[in-house]
Amino acid sequence: MITGVHTLIYTTDAEQDRAFFRDVLEMPFADAGDGWLIFALPPAELALHPADEGGRHELYLMCDDLHASIAELEAKGVDIARPVSDEGFGPMTSIRLPSGSEVALYEPRHPTPLSPGGDLGTTGPN
Repeated sequence: MITGVHTLIYTTDAEQDRAFFRDVLEMPFADAGDGWLIFALPPAELALHPADEGGRHELYLMCDDLHASIAELEAKGVDIARPVSDEGFGPMTSIRLPSGSEVALYEPRHPTPLSPGGDLGTTGPN
């Protein structure tokens, strides 16, 4: 039924942020025409959190080793926008895009269907 997820980041400088995802994060992409790049994302997961009203959407990039990822990104000139904090679910920071907006980056400590040995066919505890 569902074959994928198309995620959007609204930005004040799409061209620079596209170049960042292409050149710095080295994400594979397709050019949909006229430089409109659509990036392949690594495997993803979706969590639904309660909200008092309305609701909002957030994007978190995940990594296996946050400190190693930070060192690799800093070597490429990426601005680490926030100090690492322990959020319980894992250590987290955010990286600044060329447009100035931020994207969260964290190392999950919680069970994930993406972890080695994770079974995407299970429904979790009853």
